[in-house]
Amino acid sequence: MSRDDAARAYSGRVTAAPVPSLVAFDLDDTLAPSKSPLPDAVADLLLELLRRVQVCVISGGQYGQFRTQVLDRLEARGLTPELAERLHLMPTCGTTYYRWAGHGFDQVYAHTLTAAERDAALAALETEAMRLGLWETETWGPVLEDRGTQITFSALGQAAPVEAKTAWDPTGERKAALRDAVAPLLPDLEVRSGGSTSIDVTRKGVDKAYGMTELASLAGVALDDMLFVGDRLDEGGNDRPVLDLGVRCHAVEGWEDTADYLTGLLPTLPEPTLPEPTLPEPTLPAVTPSAPA
Repeated sequence: MSRDDAARAYSGRVTAAPVPSLVAFDLDDTLAPSKSPLPDAVADLLLELLRRVQVCVISGGQYGQFRTQVLDRLEARGLTPELAERLHLMPTCGTTYYRWAGHGFDQVYAHTLTAAERDAALAALETEAMRLGLWETETWGPVLEDRGTQITFSALGQAAPVEAKTAWDPTGERKAALRDAVAPLLPDLEVRSGGSTSIDVTRKGVDKAYGMTELASLAGVALDDMLFVGDRLDEGGNDRPVLDLGVRCHAVEGWEDTADYLTGLLPTLPEPTLPEPTLPEPTLPAVTPSAPA
């Protein structure tokens, strides 16, 4: 099924559904362009959402990316400790989990790969990418990244611009071919298509469905009371396990689509129970008095 077909098939699932108590999101190409900070419009909508329900962001990036892409932007738009208490962060596809601890976000758990598992994943990805002619020599940063809980192959490097990523594999066929070649070589690990040019390897059974199941227990919210928004609900996409788990899902095709959806969703949710966020006061540069003439 193509991504367009997935959007048509799954977008209507929430129209007559009960009001969710928690809304979870993929990050890249759902809340923001790949590896980019949240646009102001999305940050403001997430803050409004946090006034009403709990919110989770679950994506393949590591915590550092969550900090620069999500937390820095929310803080700049007025995130308060009260709102942060409702925010759940699940980097590396839910293999790690961070929660507000009164002074910042602390790690609650991490399912780290063993050294042997990491070495096997790195070797398989490099070997098969070279065999298939998918190993690029001119990249924006390393192609392979050991994130501890996840090994990630990024065809053009982690810092590649969005336009280059889109042009490299517009149909997803190249990424799918690499995933299909690597998976049989790592039968004890989970190999899934990640972002627009990436493949993620985690422990077997530890994917976004695992993360959402853990979240249900840790947040005290049943899966039936959750809503998930993502751009890769198609077969083989890294959001698909959430759909297969039975969580209500809404498919999007970019952050603008998500912003439009949230604009329509917010009026259907309960009235806010927390005050509006307030933008931090701008810090004015210090002025040094000029010396008298």
